[in-house]
Amino acid sequence: MKKPSFKIRDEIAKLQEQLKLAETREAERIGRIALKAGLGEIEVEEAELQAAFEDLAKRFRGGEARSTGGKRAAGAGESNTFSTQNTPGAAQGGAGEA
Repeated sequence: MKKPSFKIRDEIAKLQEQLKLAETREAERIGRIALKAGLGEIEVEEAELQAAFEDLAKRFRGGEARSTGGKRAAGAGESNTFSTQNTPGAAQGGAGEA
């Protein structure tokens, strides 16, 4: 049983709206976490911050398995490592941007 094209377009439009809402929720969640971690107070170029987030995502996806503990233990230690290691470099990168 084939669907008419207008029904497919309607489904696509609904899915695009769902995607937009899901991305908004995810962005707000990540933004709240970043602000709690103090990233809102650091002046850093967007490209540098995006690269740092990509590195962080890689670690959580298993790209750099550095912990033998559970997911929760690894996440807690890695997020602390991220903020302490990258904060000085990020602050230096943002100093010329003011």
